[in-house]
Amino acid sequence: MKPVCVLGNGQLGRMLRQAGEPLGIAVYPVGLDAEPEAVPYQQSVITAEIERWPETALTRELATHNAFVNRDIFPRLADRLTQKQLLDQLGLATAPWQLLADVAEWPQVFSQVGELAIVKRRVGGYDGRGQWRLRSGEENTLPQDCYGECIVEQGINFSGEVSLVGARGHDGKTVFYPLTHNLHQDGILRTSVALPQPDTALQQQAESMLSAIMNELKYVGVMAMECFVVSEGLLINELAPRVHNSGHWTQNGASYSQFEMHLRAILGLPLPKPVVSTPSVMVNLIGTDVSEKWLSLPLVNLHWYEKDVRPGRKVGHLNLNDASASLLKDNLNALVPMLPEEYASGIEWAVEKL
Repeated sequence: MKPVCVLGNGQLGRMLRQAGEPLGIAVYPVGLDAEPEAVPYQQSVITAEIERWPETALTRELATHNAFVNRDIFPRLADRLTQKQLLDQLGLATAPWQLLADVAEWPQVFSQVGELAIVKRRVGGYDGRGQWRLRSGEENTLPQDCYGECIVEQGINFSGEVSLVGARGHDGKTVFYPLTHNLHQDGILRTSVALPQPDTALQQQAESMLSAIMNELKYVGVMAMECFVVSEGLLINELAPRVHNSGHWTQNGASYSQFEMHLRAILGLPLPKPVVSTPSVMVNLIGTDVSEKWLSLPLVNLHWYEKDVRPGRKVGHLNLNDASASLLKDNLNALVPMLPEEYASGIEWAVEKL
């Protein structure tokens, strides 16, 4: 099988490499500043763990590589303006939004979106960065360089957040995992719960939406779609053209993981529907040092990224899954005193979802 080069050498590239090893697929995550001659890209399939990148010697070389899968799709989805325009073009439901071009637009903005406006940088913002929640009278707190470089959305009163992780092959076939329920705090994903029997109507709606997006783009590989749950169904919040944090539970909770699914799709390997037979919980480890105590619990699977621990930084995650919801709850409750107190509410939320 052809080797795979991953543009970006963070934790997603690392986990793609790990997923390739049992299949005999050589996966090379490479830093953006790598020298082209040091990267075995000539005979490789190229993918990326990030949506946007600066111009470097390597990215200039890869920009003309005919085996760079989804190469021209990344910039379209990395810009929230062109991403929203795509969703509007396809008639897919999102929060009301517009480009925020000038400070004089604020009266019209609030008349359209209501009392709460969510401002997001068009490119680069993630994990709560590059985003502002503003009410009328708070406009002056927004940096001046946001105008023309941000979109503004209506703040949505949602009952929950879910994501759908799926993939499309070169032949147009699509496969999906069950919807994942997500809890965010300060814009960062803290905890995810996946159930083997999701809500049928929401699952069907989500699969129809994501299929329409991937087919329109002729996308190949794994894509994630984050949605708000409202009374009418789903509103699409954001798209990620890559493996995604909310799909990490698949490493231990599915017959094959999102990382293997992505490799299968881009390499043209068989892409069967993954089997999910047990509930799963993923707990993000954020700015927390590794602890051997977690391993004393029988259902805990530790995935440590070997990164320097800093406040607000994702440094690993814990996966737990079992056919017995009660045993899963017992392990989650036992985990609470082994973690800093800020994890307690997320774990309590997960226990209630099971």
